[in-house]
Amino acid sequence: MLSPLAKIDKDAKLANNVTVEPFALIHNDVEIGEGTTVMSHAVLMPGTRIGKNCKIYPGAVISVTPIDLKYENEYTTVEIGDNTSIREYATIHRGTKANWKTTIGSNCVIMVYVHLGHDCVIGNNALISGYCALAGHVQVEDWAILEGFTKIQQFTRVGAHSFLAANSSVRKNVPPFVKAAREPLSYAGVNTVGLVRRNFTPERIAIIEDIYRILYVKGYALPTALKEIKDTIPDSEDKTLILDFIEHSENGIIKGPSLISKSKAIDEKS
Repeated sequence: MLSPLAKIDKDAKLANNVTVEPFALIHNDVEIGEGTTVMSHAVLMPGTRIGKNCKIYPGAVISVTPIDLKYENEYTTVEIGDNTSIREYATIHRGTKANWKTTIGSNCVIMVYVHLGHDCVIGNNALISGYCALAGHVQVEDWAILEGFTKIQQFTRVGAHSFLAANSSVRKNVPPFVKAAREPLSYAGVNTVGLVRRNFTPERIAIIEDIYRILYVKGYALPTALKEIKDTIPDSEDKTLILDFIEHSENGIIKGPSLISKSKAIDEKS
């Protein structure tokens, strides 16, 4: 299962049934879980931690030192969960002393030429399409989908079950359960198709839609919208998740399309 043409450091720790193809390079201080495959020309640098049954495709580079002027060669890692695929030529930088690690959950797909900067936290079941670029300290929560060529600014958060259209430029936090598109990035509805696929009931989806109708469609200021959501929407796990996300978004959340249009009109008049 380990090709003699691969270069595997004697101090790397490989579990049972690991496959390493010709010309892969595995440095010291690398740990690989049972059943994982490392394909030709993949490079696993020190600090790489990979779970079970993962697939690391040709040319992927994991746990390179971060591009951060504050990095002082401190010991940090990249930690990848089980059943995750890292496709061709993806690059994943290790953490810094801010968080000490870059994390990717289980059952994720990281597609070709994706870049994940230092200290990123990717949840479970996330899908990041080709050519996306995530700066340092970005959080992408469970089940989020990023279409190709999406770019995300540092310290930005993408909520669970959200969907970002191709070529999105993300400068503000994207709340859970929504679709986001356009430039500047704005609310484009609830990710109903994704929620149905994940077996959300119609009643549960309807409550999520009611929350975002108050937040984005009625034209309220944010404090007024949050108060109406708290006062009129029945308590639920989804309501709590949305409110907690918004109330802890220090750099703000994406706007609704009507607010974007109004701000453009004001700019044009001035």
